[in-house]
Amino acid sequence: MQLCLHPKVKVKMFSQSHFLCVLLIILVSFSFSFSSDPENPLVVHDLHRHRRTRRLQSPSAMDVTVNVDSFGAKGDGSDDSQAFTEAWKKACSSKSDVELVVPRNRVYQLKPMDFSGPCKSQVTLKIYGTIEASTKQSDYKDSRHWILFSNLTNFRVEGGGTIDGNGKKWWQSSCKVDDSHTCTTAPNAVTFLGCNTLEVDNLKFRDAQKMHLSFESCVNVKASNLIVTAPGDSPNTDGIHVSGTQNIGINNCLIRTGDDCISIVSGSKTVRAEDITCGPGHGISIGGLGAGSSQAEVSDVMVSRANLMDTTNGLRIKTWQGGSGYATNIRFKNVVMANVSNPIIIDQHYCDQDKPCLEQDSAVEISNVLYENVKGTSASKVAVKFDCSKDFRCQEILLKDVSLKPLADETAQASCENVSLNRIGTVSPTCS
Repeated sequence: MQLCLHPKVKVKMFSQSHFLCVLLIILVSFSFSFSSDPENPLVVHDLHRHRRTRRLQSPSAMDVTVNVDSFGAKGDGSDDSQAFTEAWKKACSSKSDVELVVPRNRVYQLKPMDFSGPCKSQVTLKIYGTIEASTKQSDYKDSRHWILFSNLTNFRVEGGGTIDGNGKKWWQSSCKVDDSHTCTTAPNAVTFLGCNTLEVDNLKFRDAQKMHLSFESCVNVKASNLIVTAPGDSPNTDGIHVSGTQNIGINNCLIRTGDDCISIVSGSKTVRAEDITCGPGHGISIGGLGAGSSQAEVSDVMVSRANLMDTTNGLRIKTWQGGSGYATNIRFKNVVMANVSNPIIIDQHYCDQDKPCLEQDSAVEISNVLYENVKGTSASKVAVKFDCSKDFRCQEILLKDVSLKPLADETAQASCENVSLNRIGTVSPTCS
């Protein structure tokens, strides 16, 4: 039997079939375009689930805020130590990421504090106001620390606030200021001990009792956008001290103190200091290394884009006689100096004591040190000084494009003892 259809009906059926085919093609193409696996284009995203997951993982949705004022901190200059202790316990025990807040426009006085971990989640300490140290020396049962952060992972401190060590009383009783005083240990202002993955950003440190900021036995550290200040005659007030710490970056910091702007000592490896303004102070130092016949190891240090002004030393490596170990693979690049004494100095006969140090054969070995594009003015007649051990000569020391001029109308000099020295480009002054 033959089925007869009207021509208009045939056209209509064809149009519907064509439409269905086109629709099928569009749907397949749509599924391909949202595939999560290029090897299997038929796997399609659940877009709604993806959006839900992102909302759940949003830090702002998960963060808990802990305010020290909620635990009784007054912020009026009276002792707030207990409130900070309770607030830290709350923050450190939180199962969700937490922000511990120190409010702005207030002054919180603290006795020595131990903010220790491990914590249950990631903690961010936001310092907006001012934290100042107790001036009662009897409060310091731990004579080495004022604020100690220890055994923390994924910890961050920020906020733009100020940490004030109230160090004047400690300086006045220092034997370095008045030799009639007995030499005693003053506490470092802020110490990070045994921390892993640490950030310290956008803070001001001033008038530390001793060192302002010390990183000890830490791994993966970033210290950036810091302002560190103390009078130029304040004793032992290093700006940033690095000890036994690996993979640390120090960036965009202004440091004006009475001692080293940055000091790097034994056990430190992969240290980067960039965009540093230093002075007054004692410059940027590696060492002293090897004190008390100890073994010291420092390697892979880069100092770049530094400006030093009115410092008693510039770029210094200092080691005690009788020590052992090494300081190697050190780079000083793109440094500008103004009125700096001893702009470039390696001293393997360092002796920071009243009595002369005994002559000893052993020494920390110094090798593979580069000074590149170092320019400026020297406040001392000797602008380049390499005073190396006769038994362990300084090896592979390279000066590249160095120009240091005296402030007075005279010629700058270089002094080189027991050093294997190479030069590239224009180098002035240079050893004959």
